[in-house]
Order: sequence, then C-alpha cells, then structure tokens
Amino acid sequence: MKDPFDYLDEASKHLIDALSLVTVIGTLIDMLPSVAAVFTIAWTAIRIYETKTVQGWLGKNNAINK
Repeated sequence: MKDPFDYLDEASKHLIDALSLVTVIGTLIDMLPSVAAVFTIAWTAIRIYETKTVQGWLGKNNAINK
C-alpha cells in the first residue's frame, strides 16, 4: 500500500508537524476542543512511527529504503 503522504515534500510535512505541535499545546491548555486533540495525537503518532529510529526498533529498516 502506498503511503498517502508520499506526494508531500519535507517542508510541507514540517509545516504540518509544527501546526500539530501548536494544536497539542493549545489543547493541553484548554484552548481547543477535544476533537482537534484526537486528530493531532493521531498525526503526531503517525509521524513518530514513520521515523527511521522507530522503524529501526521495529526491524523495518528495509521497508524505508524501498
């Protein structure tokens, strides 16, 4: 299955990550609704899971290199 974020360049991913972080901080200080927190936590978890470090821990380094 193809990664749906393959078409995004790194700058776009970093921008989305920054927005995600701002959303997490805003949620923690009760400025945003809980629904936004769920989506932000999901996005952040996906991005952490995609890192080379986590993929290495899971023994999936070959999947990243393809």
